[in-house]
Amino acid sequence: MSWYLSYILIYFAFMFAMGVYYFFKIKTYDEYLIGSWNTGFWPIVGTIVSTWCGAAVFIGWVGMGFTVGMSGFFKFALPGILFCLLLIIAFAGPLRRQRLYTLADLFGERFGGRSGIIPSVLSAFIYSVPTLALQMVGMSTIFNITLGLEPNVGITLSFILILCFTILGGLPATIVTDAVQSIIIVIGIIILAITSVVYAGGFDTIIANTPFEMISPLGPEGLTEVLLYALSVGPFYLVWQSTWQRIFASKSEKVAKKAGITGFVIAGAISVLPFTIGVIARQYVPLDMNPDLLFSYVTAELLHPAIGGIVFIGLLAALMTGATSFILQGSSNLTRDLYQRLMKPDANNKQLMLTSRIAVVIISVLGLIVSYFVIDIASAYQWALRLTAAVLVFPFLAVMFWKKVTKHGVIWSMIIALIATIGWPFLEIELDHTVFGFLASIITLIVVSLLTSHDDTEQVRAVYWEDLDSASSEK
Repeated sequence: MSWYLSYILIYFAFMFAMGVYYFFKIKTYDEYLIGSWNTGFWPIVGTIVSTWCGAAVFIGWVGMGFTVGMSGFFKFALPGILFCLLLIIAFAGPLRRQRLYTLADLFGERFGGRSGIIPSVLSAFIYSVPTLALQMVGMSTIFNITLGLEPNVGITLSFILILCFTILGGLPATIVTDAVQSIIIVIGIIILAITSVVYAGGFDTIIANTPFEMISPLGPEGLTEVLLYALSVGPFYLVWQSTWQRIFASKSEKVAKKAGITGFVIAGAISVLPFTIGVIARQYVPLDMNPDLLFSYVTAELLHPAIGGIVFIGLLAALMTGATSFILQGSSNLTRDLYQRLMKPDANNKQLMLTSRIAVVIISVLGLIVSYFVIDIASAYQWALRLTAAVLVFPFLAVMFWKKVTKHGVIWSMIIALIATIGWPFLEIELDHTVFGFLASIITLIVVSLLTSHDDTEQVRAVYWEDLDSASSEK
């Protein structure tokens, strides 16, 4: 325990030193939430890797590898990476040139008024809060294994540490610490993967003792199920505000693209490892073990505390950075989209800074409450992704590409898709959950837009094409 305690104390001493430093350095609301649109290449790469490798990766994906095999990578991780790369390659330029803060900002600029409320609420409460809760649960598991703390005590301690760091440093502290943490994360997961292979007797022994469906990309379900599962996960990453924040925080369009591509390629390579560890663990752990506890169990059992402590710190780093990113995402939504746009458009910098930190507390407390009810990490994460994607993906694409889309079309599309996705379990229809939500969204969007006129508050434009034309004319 002394090794673990020493590593944990050193890690949090470093984190809070950075938090305090940026608490006194940050002077404006822009700096606190978006890094003043001035962050360089390597910090953006580091924060992408660190944010991607949160509870879902280290805990949920090891557990998924244990239960369904390598098909989990092709159903969950790979689609997410590919859609993140699509967002970076296709949209980083137009989005970066808008100099926005949030996804809801895009809707507010295009349609005016209250059109950003639904995206903001979805981002802040349906995604940020439960995913923050997952990070707290993951941290409590680490504290239980390394320090012997009871789960509820560990969750409370996690909440305190996460909240204090986020209030102090905002996005600049998160991005700087992420650059360092990403190295620890990569080292930690590689150490555990290599150790698992050696402990299980090498690849030949592992392959010989593992059923084919656990190694096959299609798993036991087959191609159709893999594609449907991927569809329920991948499109969300077009509207994942954590990536949007990194695009906006980059100091230039070029940095946003190069750092984004580099970060997600690295993250994709890392994502193979937790599934591999989960498959290998079937060789030497009870098959009825709780999948969410597998990562911590394997680390504690296979590695000496001097080495295992590095792996645990890598996990803590991933969980901390994920937590702070999700809090700041929710805080941006509450501060920018609800407070500034709807309640106090003339708010000054001091008021916005105060509101941002109050919003950080609100999101953190809600995450703490939800964390006591989280049972299945992977399922909870997937549900948040599916709902957000069904409601926001087609409205986002319409804003970017379709000049004729109307405010009424977007708002009703989001409302109907939200109702359809939530109501699907009660309808007893054979159509896939995600497909049903997407169909409800796009049909409503097109039909209502064609039947209604543009509102007086709208800026009638297709953002992508207009921005592309502007960029070309500047050259």
